[in-house]
Amino acid sequence: MTGPFLSLAQIHNRLVLTARQVLRQHQPGPDRRCPSCRTTGCPIADAARDVLHAAKELQLWRTAPEPTAPDPDPDDPPQPL
Repeated sequence: MTGPFLSLAQIHNRLVLTARQVLRQHQPGPDRRCPSCRTTGCPIADAARDVLHAAKELQLWRTAPEPTAPDPDPDDPPQPL
């Protein structure tokens, strides 16, 4: 199922699954050549790695910023360590 009814988490998961499948198909053999492209340094595998890296770095389903600790009140005495 594809279309405008997918959530951001579903789109994220499908991108990750597709990138992993591409990496399995373009995994270099013992001669370090891609079995599909027959080249060293397969650009398709590089693109799939970039997608996985971006998906790991960005969490698209989080829209709110992380809460920060409140500033200490200058009138309060310092807390013991």
